[in-house]
Amino acid sequence: MAIASPPVLMKPILDSHKLLAFVTLARCGSFTQTAQELLLTQSAVSHAIKSLEQELACRLFDRLGRKARLTPAGQRLLGHAQRILEEMQHARADLQALDQPGDPRRSGAWQTLAGG
Repeated sequence: MAIASPPVLMKPILDSHKLLAFVTLARCGSFTQTAQELLLTQSAVSHAIKSLEQELACRLFDRLGRKARLTPAGQRLLGHAQRILEEMQHARADLQALDQPGDPRRSGAWQTLAGG
């Protein structure tokens, strides 16, 4: 009798709000400025970053008071996070384009254009 392998547990998907706080803090370098830009409290930004660090099991920023500087792990995550957020924006824009009159994706016309 074959031994069944244990089910693969998928790790939680990264939260877009946490990634946005991460990318903004990396750019601003300031919890205060990040909070102002995102219309959040400093506490909310701090909690988002702390939660992301816990999920990823690594420190992303070195903190100096309200200032923050990326660690090597944070530098590595930054490119990924920027691309993820950019792709999310592209997906939203693409779907919103479906609502535009004359867009061939709005009806079945796209299938004709695609050769389907």
